[in-house]
Amino acid sequence: MIKIERTSVMNFENAIRGARNPLNSWDRMDSFYDEAGNYIMGENDLSLAKKLATAGSDHRKFLRMIFVSVDITAPLYWWKEFDTYKVGTVANSCSTMHKIHAKPFERDDFSHDRLDEAGLDALDALVAYLESERVKFCEDKQNKQAWHNMIQLLPSSFNQMRTVTLNYENLINIYYARKSHKLAEWHTLCDWIKELPYAEQLILVKEQ
Repeated sequence: MIKIERTSVMNFENAIRGARNPLNSWDRMDSFYDEAGNYIMGENDLSLAKKLATAGSDHRKFLRMIFVSVDITAPLYWWKEFDTYKVGTVANSCSTMHKIHAKPFERDDFSHDRLDEAGLDALDALVAYLESERVKFCEDKQNKQAWHNMIQLLPSSFNQMRTVTLNYENLINIYYARKSHKLAEWHTLCDWIKELPYAEQLILVKEQ
């Protein structure tokens, strides 16, 4: 399970201006903002951006200036793989250390969309135990054993939300490294990447 919400794409105008700095070609900028505040790339700017994007990482530095902020809710086992891309990314997560006891445990706190009946039974038993320990801890915050039982038995299927900031260069690396991955969560993320502004021209560079 993965949920992707509240996507914001920022800094296109500054990135394109920076891409024109080497040749002082700012007078050829022809992009604009529409009535909804969306940045619309003009023919000149899009042509240059595509040329640089496909020329390799040394030439497409401007893509590192196009930022994407997004809220992603995903299981811990997926986040462990995502952490491979820490260079150039920032993430603030909901805290299991401080807030694990803040609400009752229930099945939907965990990714279970590909479990069979036996797997669901095992998950439900674990959820029931975690909830019993949560209740003990809420009744007595000095009951550190109950807290340790929750922390150490929390499965990697537990869903955590993080607010993540990436850039278009990160997204090129993620897309081509993970688009054929066996985890379905990566396929959902890659589908989201393909829907970002000008993704076809600037992110899917190996398919042009």
